[in-house]
Amino acid sequence: MMAANTFAYIEVCGSAYELGYQHGAQAAAMIERYLLLTERITKMSRDRLCRNALAFFLPLIERFSPAYLEEVRGLAAGAQISFEEALLCQTRAEAGYTVEGGCSAFALTGEATADHQTLAGQNQDLQPEYSDVAILLHVKPSDGRPRALMFTFAGQLGFVGMNQLGMCLFANALYDARWQLGLPKYPMMRLLLEQQTVQAAIHLLTQYRLCSANNLMLADGQGNLADVEERPDGVAIFQDEPPQRRLHTNHYVSDKFKALETNSLPDSCPRLDRMRTLVQENWGSVTVAVLQAILADHANDPGGICRHGAAGLHTISGYIAEPAQGVLHVRRGHGCLGTWQTYAV
Repeated sequence: MMAANTFAYIEVCGSAYELGYQHGAQAAAMIERYLLLTERITKMSRDRLCRNALAFFLPLIERFSPAYLEEVRGLAAGAQISFEEALLCQTRAEAGYTVEGGCSAFALTGEATADHQTLAGQNQDLQPEYSDVAILLHVKPSDGRPRALMFTFAGQLGFVGMNQLGMCLFANALYDARWQLGLPKYPMMRLLLEQQTVQAAIHLLTQYRLCSANNLMLADGQGNLADVEERPDGVAIFQDEPPQRRLHTNHYVSDKFKALETNSLPDSCPRLDRMRTLVQENWGSVTVAVLQAILADHANDPGGICRHGAAGLHTISGYIAEPAQGVLHVRRGHGCLGTWQTYAV
């Protein structure tokens, strides 16, 4: 059951097909709402969206991860929807040519934090309706892949979170990219959460061309951090200073891509500057509680770190991962008002 201040928690275990089937069976009503929301957000019919998913992305996903596609088949059976609709849940942004989001992400380690342990996470900024179809998906494969706890949407098999090895993935939308035929981002995000280290995740990213632009914040259980801006024309690793931190919002900051930025989301630069200031003010004493306060900051309201409607986007959730402890703190709602819960991965 889902309390008013928490997201629905869905736990699945077994083979790839069984993972998908259990997910679909438990979340069938929410999956239908997610599909309806996708139609509304994209202003496209479900038939057209499904045709796009099949024609453009099915062959790419099949080559990329047969296990992922098997999970999609199980999802369709469990939710009693068509395979095409289950596939659409994995390609929502790309099939509808939509770019959305105003998120603020971080990863800190070493001398930045009070105990020198790694902390990583973000605020998730989207249209508020997404909160109604959001879930925590805890996958426990029986085939040797690591357990992972993800914040995602009902029917969507990959998004942000942490796996049992401490591998963390968080993300920011990026704009100003001409989309090309390539792998959708959600299957890639799921496989990134099957990796053991940041370096393995970066290697995976360099092997495939993705359809759309996205920023990926990575951390692992060994204290490694990385921020990767990925576009259909390649990837760029942003080396933040000092090296014990990575901070990113929704504009390009890497040397390779920053000349492409057109300030599509005007509050992105002020948000990043504010995050840098707050992290620096707390340098050496950053804890989970400090980060919770940073994620509730209202400077530059309504387009602050805690976002209240700028560009139609609200902060619907927040996450703070502690890889060394194997826990993920999740907040539903705005940083200033939401309730935090802690989950073991």
